Amino acid sequence: MVAMKLSDLLQDIPVRADAAWRQLEVRGLEYDSRRVEPGFVFFAFPGSRTSGALYARQAVERGAVAVASELEPPADFPAPWLRVEHGRRALALMSLRLYGSPDRRLRLAGVTGTNGKTTTVFAMDSMLRHAGRTTGMAGTVLYRIAGREWAAVNTTPESLDLVRMMDELARSGGTDFLFEVSSHALALERVYGFQFHTAVFTNLTQDHLDFHGTMEDYFAAKHRLFEGAGGPPPKFAVVNADDPWSAKIAAARETARWSYGLGEGAHFRATGIDAGFHGVRFTLEHPQGRTRIESPLCGLINVYNLSAAFAAGISLGLDPEAAAAGLAACRGVPGRFERVDMGQPFLVVVDYAHTEDALKNLIEAARALSPRRVITVFGCGGDRDKLKRPRMGETAAALSDLVIVTSDNPRSENPLEIVNDILVGVRRHDTPHETEPDRRAAIRLAIGRAAAGDIVLIAGKGHETCQVLAGRTIPFDDREAAREVLADYGYGEPRGGRS
Repeated sequence: MVAMKLSDLLQDIPVRADAAWRQLEVRGLEYDSRRVEPGFVFFAFPGSRTSGALYARQAVERGAVAVASELEPPADFPAPWLRVEHGRRALALMSLRLYGSPDRRLRLAGVTGTNGKTTTVFAMDSMLRHAGRTTGMAGTVLYRIAGREWAAVNTTPESLDLVRMMDELARSGGTDFLFEVSSHALALERVYGFQFHTAVFTNLTQDHLDFHGTMEDYFAAKHRLFEGAGGPPPKFAVVNADDPWSAKIAAARETARWSYGLGEGAHFRATGIDAGFHGVRFTLEHPQGRTRIESPLCGLINVYNLSAAFAAGISLGLDPEAAAAGLAACRGVPGRFERVDMGQPFLVVVDYAHTEDALKNLIEAARALSPRRVITVFGCGGDRDKLKRPRMGETAAALSDLVIVTSDNPRSENPLEIVNDILVGVRRHDTPHETEPDRRAAIRLAIGRAAAGDIVLIAGKGHETCQVLAGRTIPFDDREAAREVLADYGYGEPRGGRS
């Protein structure tokens, strides 16, 4: 990255700015006033809880040469104020220019959908690294650039953070950058102007309606990835042929549209599926022939995730055998059907499933292992889509032998009110159920009820290591809680690992 004139960074970006300001030298961009350095432009975004404009003076005190914002400047502001029509679009375009368009120096693959994004990205990364590529990835669980990794903050970071990751990867000799593209990120223009090589659609089920309002608006946000999201359309669109929303994806004329699924019309069709405790095995029929896929990942949902990853890998230049070998090397994803093994005679599984469809897939994956009983522990997040709570309760009760309803991340809501919303659905079935708002106590209750041959599913938080309560956040990890409870019951050291 080198310093650039503001006029070059602002090229084709609608902005109200004094002509003299356009000659300013800019050596960095930032949206967090605490990270501003001399010569930076600070972006003051309007926010739901607080506004970036409140921190603009602090940014100038730290050396910002200008502030960019959709908002009117405060009275007597001591620095140039650039009025842009859309702050995040401007940040994305200016970031790409300042860092020399790293999206053009790499192959970008974005995965969007309600469920399966994380596993699909992990599987793609495994394939490419196994084939000798130097990759970067970003998603719900972690960010990784050329082997360096750190905990994720958002599923899809701000555009500036993504561009910095891409630039670091490109300077490290990287080839491919893979990331989850959330509906929030698309709606908020965090990937505006990016050039994607491959866009993947996994599925669409009810989630995030507190943000989007309707399923149609939720889908429209996802669809922006296939339109180009302000940049050129992707070269390849890989879509789930068995999800009805895929038919609504209108890929551009210059985009190759590939489908995957179980039906005869899919370009990448999974056949001869064997799913069990060992994982999944199946044959993938595709335009280049037939390839045998074997993976330790469990459940039919992972047949879809692996098929999507395989098709994306082919679009990125892998040959089928190399793609299959890379998928076999993917041992699993933190918090996705992750086993907690302390030598107990029943299976304990932690999973991120926090939507109706994800919970259904999780329990069905457990059922495929032919357990004596399935005991499901789950809750729903507070300050989020309330409509899915009874639906998740009904799904859990319909497919489980015992349901224990607890808290997830209640946030500002009363946990008992969330539990009651869930119970509306649970009570539509005669399935035995119990309530325990304290999540640690609920895990103890479930493990205490388990007997040899059972499967205890702890759903909702997966890889997360904290719990968000009203006004505070506390350390909490379902996996550690389960290990502590199992140890209290007299079980020993872990024998196994992640699935």
